[in-house]
Amino acid sequence: MRDLYFALGMIGFVVAVFLSYGVRAMLHGRARHARLDADGGSVFLNKATMEMYYWLLHPIVGFLAALRITPNMVTLFSLVPALGAGVAIAFGWFGLAAALATLSTFCDILDGLLARQLGIGSEAGEVIDAAADRYGEFFLFGGLIYYYRGHDQVLFIVLAALVGGFMVSYTTAKAEAMGVPAPRGAMRRSERATYMIVGMGFTPVAQALFGGSPSLALRELPIILATTIIAVVANISVLQRLSSIIAMLRAREPARVQPPGESFDPDAIVAKPDAHVGSA
Repeated sequence: MRDLYFALGMIGFVVAVFLSYGVRAMLHGRARHARLDADGGSVFLNKATMEMYYWLLHPIVGFLAALRITPNMVTLFSLVPALGAGVAIAFGWFGLAAALATLSTFCDILDGLLARQLGIGSEAGEVIDAAADRYGEFFLFGGLIYYYRGHDQVLFIVLAALVGGFMVSYTTAKAEAMGVPAPRGAMRRSERATYMIVGMGFTPVAQALFGGSPSLALRELPIILATTIIAVVANISVLQRLSSIIAMLRAREPARVQPPGESFDPDAIVAKPDAHVGSA
């Protein structure tokens, strides 16, 4: 029952934030942010929602800067609530996990905002941030894997979501390493985190409403549905990203022009004795 209180508290917090931002938007317009204007949102997490997150966290950035907290400190701290969320999921405390995962996600946004405000962004910091993101995400899915270890069908969905999420990040990193523009696509890190938090936050409510049902899918519908959406959309996004990356890499390859007057004659290829037989 206590986990339900965590869930209701989280739902109440989110509703209050949406209402507050709605009033702010009506009075002063949307809270624009240069990075979001350049990057944009997606179908599964629109730009207006991201603007609300940035608006909510902006006062905290100034407070952290005044305390001389560095972005790397915030990044590394984000692993603590992420680990706690994973443990909470493993033991079925989805409401508590949602609260801890929200704190971890806010830290993931704060470190970038803080780095830009202080003007100390670096490639080393990006590496630390990317590594922390992967560990934090694995903590959440690891908790789900442990929790659903006795339910093969749901476990398969969780594993598919885990692979899809990691492959989305991998394709982005691979594109950057190959020197081509990272393709846009759905189910980026922020989207996956949002779906996981919403799914975890509403699961205790579903458990309270359908606790007497023999159907696990009904009792824990929110988290199973959220994980399924991540699994399906993320893996489709991976295929689209890979196709785009391959197309860009092939397009930049120099054209292989055949000299004029020459044509390929398969009969001209004559097998030659292997001079190295027995030398392997």
